[in-house]
Amino acid sequence: MKSDKINITFALPNLLPGGAERVMSYIAQNIDSRKFKSTLLIVGYSKDASYDIKNIDVVFLEKPRVSKGVVALFKYIQNHKPDILVSAIGHLNTVTAYFSLIFPKTIFIAREVNVLSVLANYENQGKSSPFDFISEKRFNFFNKVICQSQDMLDDFHKNFNIKKNKLVVINNPITDNFKVKNQKSKNEPIRFITVARFDLEKGHHRILEALSQVNFDFHYTLIGKGVLYDDIFKLIDLYNLKERISHIPFTKEVEKYLAESDLYLQGSYTEGFPNSIIESCMVGTPVLAIDAPGGINEIIYPDVNGKIVSNVGEFVSELENINSNFIFNAKAVSATVSDRYSRETILSKYEDLFTNVYDQRYSKK
Repeated sequence: MKSDKINITFALPNLLPGGAERVMSYIAQNIDSRKFKSTLLIVGYSKDASYDIKNIDVVFLEKPRVSKGVVALFKYIQNHKPDILVSAIGHLNTVTAYFSLIFPKTIFIAREVNVLSVLANYENQGKSSPFDFISEKRFNFFNKVICQSQDMLDDFHKNFNIKKNKLVVINNPITDNFKVKNQKSKNEPIRFITVARFDLEKGHHRILEALSQVNFDFHYTLIGKGVLYDDIFKLIDLYNLKERISHIPFTKEVEKYLAESDLYLQGSYTEGFPNSIIESCMVGTPVLAIDAPGGINEIIYPDVNGKIVSNVGEFVSELENINSNFIFNAKAVSATVSDRYSRETILSKYEDLFTNVYDQRYSKK
């Protein structure tokens, strides 16, 4: 006899600061508790948790990385027998994909966080591994794969040969109660902001190159940290931008900094579905982005909540145009995302997915 509630385990490598960690833990805590019993399963250490989890069970396997937690993860599934297991992020998705062959009664769902065929160009730098084949084939074993954007779905279908009936697009939700700023005109000097980890695919160097070419005063706030810290700050020195830039490695006041800024700058080569762009728009700060796969063209409505350009040269031109003719209205910018990515809209899509896959499984019994 099955329980009245659908028993779902949400599995993550850790609860360190990150978009996937924030979104998955948010979904786990906020789906309808009358229909679902949620458990958050973390491979990593409880001492590293950056998010305060409430009203659901949290299990820490206390392992340093996914490869060290395979046995413990196996035993958890074996002992708890969840109806649905939702996993996120590369290595963990690889492990759970192959576990699905051992635990056929559990429905396995993956949530990926990037357009993987594009990301590989920046993560692997052209290097191949004998494990690539195993990793690439993992998606074939999931019951469903959650894509954050239409670009991601198209990439899975075209480059990984995943059937479209296994793929579903669910965008990221706005996870905080952001308020629209009350700003009538831009700051003098104009204020820019970027919130992103310091990795190659995030394209910080393209933004800095563009800023080195503009002919007006500005201040640029960089929030984030990562492996390219030294390279990025060498560029800042090279372009003589140090006096115009503030760096904040980590903050829980992202909303405040977004609201104080006039324009969000996005230089990524690929995204999954950028939370920072949605959040910037939500507070009323528009976005200037270089075109890239990963939902940017779904979020940005040109001349309403931002602009999309093709290259650094066009980026410089738009910066000049926006500085001299700032056309964006904070309330109009916020309205473009407030309903589309609201808590209610996105949670409803997740709940429908979980209910549908569960009903399909057990209606066949």
